[in-house]
Amino acid sequence: MPGMVLFGRRWAIASDDFVFPGAFELFIRMIWWIGILVLYSIHKGKFNCTGGGLLHSYLLVLIILLAAIICAVSAIVYISMQGTISNPGPRKSLPKLLYTRLGLCIPELVWAVVGAIWVSDTDVHCERTVINAVFGTVVASWVIIIFTIVAVVIVFDPLGGKKTLYLADDINRNLESSQSGQLFYNVKKTATRVWEMRIRLLCCCIMQDDDHRVAFTSIAELFRTYFSDTDLVPSDIAAGLTLLHQEQDKVENCPKDPEEVLCHSPLSHVTDDLDIELENAAHYMQFAAAAYGWPYYIYTNPFTALCKLSGDCCRNNPTDSDIIGGDRLNFHFGSILKITGLQYRDFIHISFHNKIFEIPFFVALDHKKEAIVVAVRGTLSFEDLLTDLSAECEDLTLEDVLENGFVHKGITQAANYIYRRLINDGILNQAFTIAPEYKLVIVGHSLGGGTASILAIMLKNSFPTLRCYAFSPPGGLLSKSLADYSKCFIVSVIVGKDLVARLSMPNMEDLKRRIVRIVANCNRPKYQILLYGCWYEVFGGDPDNFPTELDGRNQDALTQPLLAEENLMMHRSPSYNALEDESPLSAPRQYPHLYLPGKIIHIVEETSSRRWCSSDVKYTARWSKEAAFSNILISPKMITDHVPDVVLKALNNLTEEKASCITCQIEGDGHTNIV
Repeated sequence: MPGMVLFGRRWAIASDDFVFPGAFELFIRMIWWIGILVLYSIHKGKFNCTGGGLLHSYLLVLIILLAAIICAVSAIVYISMQGTISNPGPRKSLPKLLYTRLGLCIPELVWAVVGAIWVSDTDVHCERTVINAVFGTVVASWVIIIFTIVAVVIVFDPLGGKKTLYLADDINRNLESSQSGQLFYNVKKTATRVWEMRIRLLCCCIMQDDDHRVAFTSIAELFRTYFSDTDLVPSDIAAGLTLLHQEQDKVENCPKDPEEVLCHSPLSHVTDDLDIELENAAHYMQFAAAAYGWPYYIYTNPFTALCKLSGDCCRNNPTDSDIIGGDRLNFHFGSILKITGLQYRDFIHISFHNKIFEIPFFVALDHKKEAIVVAVRGTLSFEDLLTDLSAECEDLTLEDVLENGFVHKGITQAANYIYRRLINDGILNQAFTIAPEYKLVIVGHSLGGGTASILAIMLKNSFPTLRCYAFSPPGGLLSKSLADYSKCFIVSVIVGKDLVARLSMPNMEDLKRRIVRIVANCNRPKYQILLYGCWYEVFGGDPDNFPTELDGRNQDALTQPLLAEENLMMHRSPSYNALEDESPLSAPRQYPHLYLPGKIIHIVEETSSRRWCSSDVKYTARWSKEAAFSNILISPKMITDHVPDVVLKALNNLTEEKASCITCQIEGDGHTNIV
């Protein structure tokens, strides 16, 4: 439901969002009221002590005040439970109740001050039990007042006044007037400034230079553009996500047609190629994971990592010229040694230097595969996150490539930084001087996978035998032409429902529209959706079959927006549409489609048998196409499937299973030959 309008401005809370906080406050107030009532009943007629008269009046008024608040909160909860997300009609009286409840905050504040004065008065000589009870009441009053203030701050929308002004005057305004265009320009400018301020506050602990300021503005503009055409509150998004998750699970649980299953049966030579790439990917994923340094090593070995690293911190001490960036205790380098199994002499260069658009990497000799490996670290800091979010598109200019295309701006700048280090600083020349017959392999996970892919495209002409393995790279990375060009030397590995591999601006726009559509057309109250959604996420079960306005409509009608959907999208004038260059429901996308790099291996969890202290998970892998990642899938595993530890375990599971199958086949052939 669009945000409520109170005191002439929009707030980031809807009229059906008061069920859970109201019920919690009602529970606390009832216990409090009953306790004060019992205290008053027990000590009735015993207020003859010094200050007892004031105490008697305080408790009596407090009982009446709490009763009034309980009635107001009960009414708010009841009214908030009525209607649906897109049908706020039954809740139209809620603003008046909220004004009444906020009005009761004034005497509550006054009485909290009176209670504090009475408790702190040294001339009061009443029973200690009474004094302690009143002290507890005063503390509870101030705690609730403070929480109320915090809640008001949380739901405050800095742009609420401008949005309310726009929505109220939208019909009567001359939509083509210059005043209208100036108003919407000011709204855009203010929204960008608000988002930029939020990002600055989030990154207040890091040093900020010109690169940071440019990134802040770019990211703020991105967020402003994405959220400017919807009028959803956070609880609407949560309800939409849980509905989408259940809807997707219902689709997945439907039996597939035999033809659909047969079409995925791989040819033998394709299977052999897949097995080889999986074995290589499992090997190189160790390097991609090692680039994270000690955080990854401690995460995967929580009980023994610190002891092992502490014992090795004084050994294998490299000279300062080998390592760039901070690693004073040698924890990063020690972790890389243990994860990769390499020796110190195998490392050509290690950089832990980390700024926005400048991410850590290392170059090492892999004698097992006869390769010079460049491993790029993924997201591990606020600087890396800013690099991820700098999602504007820019041209990638390359020589001898038939058709250049668009790439992710932030990741491309990170690739440019590593490219300059490798070429201009002579790092690759040094490596190939030591091992001239080795091939070049570039690997990385997440942000590192995206950076490695673009870096591989930059280096491909200079190193024709180059290979790249990108593990869980961002989805919005390369244009179609560059994605196709990279298929001969880049392999992307995606596990399950990984969110990052499906992240792109078109996919985010699609997710927003799916949320608006399913939320607007669900005929259940929001509190029921959220309650069952929480139960479903925690305990599982069958997806709830929520009735919607889409039920029973013909196929042609499904392509048309419903009135409820339009109400959840911000109506704009032609002037504002010209500024935004897109319409809310059906205009061309502002951002071009970007795709995953190279050929894609999709690893899916096939079976999972849970035991008391462990789980046995089996995976299957197949070649996949970019279209399989054109939608964001809602699932609890959308985050965990991205974790490097999960990716490595899935690859190891597949290679071990393949090795065991080969062993069984050899043993079976041996027994067959025995006479």
